Amino acid sequence: MAILIDANTKVICQGITGSFGALHTRGCYHYGTKMVGGVTPGKGGTKDENNLPIFNTVAAAVRDTGADATMIFVPPPFTADAILEAMDAGIKTIIAVTEGVPVQDMVKVRAVLDENNAGKSVKDRTVLVGPNCPGVITPGPKTGSGESAKDPYTKSGCKIGIMPGYINTHRSESKLAKNVGIVSRSGTLTYEAVWQTSNLGLGQSTCVGIGGDPVRGFGFIDCLERFQADPDTDAILMIGEIGGTDEEAAADYITKHVTKPVASFIAGRTAPPGKRMGHAGAIISGGQGGADTKIAALKKANITVAETPADMGGAMARAMNLA
Repeated sequence: MAILIDANTKVICQGITGSFGALHTRGCYHYGTKMVGGVTPGKGGTKDENNLPIFNTVAAAVRDTGADATMIFVPPPFTADAILEAMDAGIKTIIAVTEGVPVQDMVKVRAVLDENNAGKSVKDRTVLVGPNCPGVITPGPKTGSGESAKDPYTKSGCKIGIMPGYINTHRSESKLAKNVGIVSRSGTLTYEAVWQTSNLGLGQSTCVGIGGDPVRGFGFIDCLERFQADPDTDAILMIGEIGGTDEEAAADYITKHVTKPVASFIAGRTAPPGKRMGHAGAIISGGQGGADTKIAALKKANITVAETPADMGGAMARAMNLA
């Protein structure tokens, strides 16, 4: 098992004919993701470079391919409409990679998402990851044939978004037979965490980049809930940053509901108050959102905290009593 996506997930790309959509569709396809088509209004009936069918609407793509997930690479002014179109078509897993989506657009999207998910069980909820996120990856074993003959890093897992698949291992390749679930607000630190845990002999169950915008879909608690329930996730690495109170809320949730080892790192300890650092949501304001308060909350919840980015793997090992 894994969370959100696996080797059976059928994926389309909204914006498949754009430069970024085409590039990352190819990357996901070669990784082993079941890419089944894409959407660009006005180009329905054609095919992309991978011989994938292109549709005018998401509804048509879902009807003809059975797609249950989408990745969105459309310009920021149109991203909210693309998300809502995917929801309306019945897509259950939506990965919005686009950066720079207006906050007021996401407020409207979030309201529709919350209304749509009200009263539903975890498995029946629509999941929106992003916007402004690197995506989600569930590693799979190397294929040993086909595309892997050209690319030694090709695997038969599922990658949706821009994460570099070659740095991910998988439980069947894990020397310690232990898998870490990784959730992060930072794309780059996600890749670093994967590299460090892999070098320790750990595998990853699923890696989720939730993005750093102030209004987004999937959050830490959503991810923690699923990792806790996933039998293939043995421990959790949570990477946060300054801004907001999500990490404090996650620490409280972990205290009450998570029994697996958890390690964490908070980026932005040296950021001055009132100055946005990196992501749109990474700003200390009104006396909230500082790294010190987040770290204190994490330590109070008995979460092992890495003091530097270079120590994320080490912190995970200590939390799992491997160091």
